[in-house]
Amino acid sequence: MSPILTTLILLVISNIFMTCAWYGHLSLQNRGISTSWPLYAVILFSWGIALLEYCCQVPANRIGFEGNGGPFSLMQLKVMQEVITLVVFVIFSMLVFEGFTIRWNHILAFILLIAAVWLIFMK
Repeated sequence: MSPILTTLILLVISNIFMTCAWYGHLSLQNRGISTSWPLYAVILFSWGIALLEYCCQVPANRIGFEGNGGPFSLMQLKVMQEVITLVVFVIFSMLVFEGFTIRWNHILAFILLIAAVWLIFMK
């Protein structure tokens, strides 16, 4: 598999785990599952999920980074990661949280992110 595709797949997977680690506990709380958990239990739960994120994020950056023979600069990796994070977050929020809707300012923000990606990849 090409380093570009491998990097992108690993970034998407890592961001799915990251979003679940950072915001999944809020969904569990809304559903009454974790309302009685002490904060340290919520943190440990999230850390367990975040470990899976790091198991994908670190290899994605190592494989994709031009300093290791990959196709992407450090800035390109970071901007791609941020865009993927927001796309995953929006999909996650729409599926998991009731009442989450996309508004005009969200769409404008995505357009600006696409512009940021375009600018980062300019030679």
